[in-house]
Amino acid sequence: MIRRLEGYLRGTFANARITLQPRPKQKDSAEVYVGEEFIGVVFQDEDEDGSFMFEMAILAEDLQ
Repeated sequence: MIRRLEGYLRGTFANARITLQPRPKQKDSAEVYVGEEFIGVVFQDEDEDGSFMFEMAILAEDLQ
């Protein structure tokens, strides 16, 4: 499943450097990276069968 999500995110954001890494203690989510930079987490949606949510925080310091 991780490779399918990775392919989807790469195509959606037109960026082949996006990778997903499984989280060691969590089976329903993966960390999202662009190159070596952590950018967010993908979670399996509890309400929808087979759906996922991508969560990315944008800090004020990142906008400067």
